[in-house]
Amino acid sequence: MRPLRLLAAVAASPRLLGARQPDPAAPVRVPTDSLSGAGGTAPAPDRPGTRVRLRAWAELLRVSALFTVPGDALAGAAAAGRRPGRGTALAAGASLCLYEAGMALNDWADREEDAVDRPHRPIPSGRVTPGAALAAAGTLTVAGLALAARAGRPALAVASGLAATVWAYDLHLKHTKLGPAAMASARALDLLLGAAATSPTAAPATASAVRAVTTPATAVRAATTPATAGTVTAPASAARRVRARTPAAALPAALALGAHTYAVTAVSRHEAQGGSTTAPLAALAGVTALAGAVLRGRPTPGESRRPPATTEGLLLAAFTGAYLRTSAVPLFHAALNPSPPLTQRAVGGGIRAMIPLQAALASRAGAPLNGLAVMGLVPLARALARKVSPT
Repeated sequence: MRPLRLLAAVAASPRLLGARQPDPAAPVRVPTDSLSGAGGTAPAPDRPGTRVRLRAWAELLRVSALFTVPGDALAGAAAAGRRPGRGTALAAGASLCLYEAGMALNDWADREEDAVDRPHRPIPSGRVTPGAALAAAGTLTVAGLALAARAGRPALAVASGLAATVWAYDLHLKHTKLGPAAMASARALDLLLGAAATSPTAAPATASAVRAVTTPATAVRAATTPATAGTVTAPASAARRVRARTPAAALPAALALGAHTYAVTAVSRHEAQGGSTTAPLAALAGVTALAGAVLRGRPTPGESRRPPATTEGLLLAAFTGAYLRTSAVPLFHAALNPSPPLTQRAVGGGIRAMIPLQAALASRAGAPLNGLAVMGLVPLARALARKVSPT
């Protein structure tokens, strides 16, 4: 038994094994907790830390509002009478980059104000540094302009105006009376970017145009009329339609989207303090009038004034109804009780309502498939909004 006791005594005595003894005066190091940040120098587990950083950036960039952006390009292409293609995809990518640049720049510019009104935001809470947010805004702006440049010079020109509007809004115009108008201009330019970037060679032949060209009387006139070089042997109405469906033809749709954005931005100026009944009421009247205008939308020059086909009409009514329900209901609640939570909910509803509005504008332009593609983003936006606020 003595050898066993001797071995146990040696194992229990680190000094006998030559181990270094702790200094009684040295501070005790406590393992770092990954969530609270308390403790000493021990490194935090990587996975929780990464999760926290990713959530901070998701809040900074408001990723739940990202799904309201691609529909601008699709609605712009439809309003210009062009089938979506490579240029439309580049325009959507440029729009996403410029939108996220605006989100990062917005929080960087409002960091001192948010420290008082919304200290939980990523920058005032210390989860994202101001320098990182500003660098992200610059990098995303450059990336957006680069994507637009690949879609052609017209797209780059529109994207440059969009980028300038975004930076002017975040750095100065936001706190002036021109703030809502600047934000509305940005959204309108974003839709025009889709129209300018989409190649005109991909213009689809609409059913009404095909019928106009293939009627017997038209065929006889086309056969008996000598054609000259560069002359399109189609009726005058079809020729007017072709000439009208240029990027400029997307201007009415851009103005409609800009009007909605103006109304939502006017309400958002009160989301931190609340207390305004006038802004939600005015926005409610605006979105209601806009929904009626989309349903009764006047045809573009050269378009037939016949009512749309049954399927197209039903889709247009469904998209417009979804737009009105998503935007009007929370605005009505905010008008009844203009508290900060209900005002913020009205702003969030207005942001999400851009998706069915884009779908309605695309369907109104004769591209119901574009509208259905845009509406496919609604469940994704709704699911992500439950995790990350769009405001």
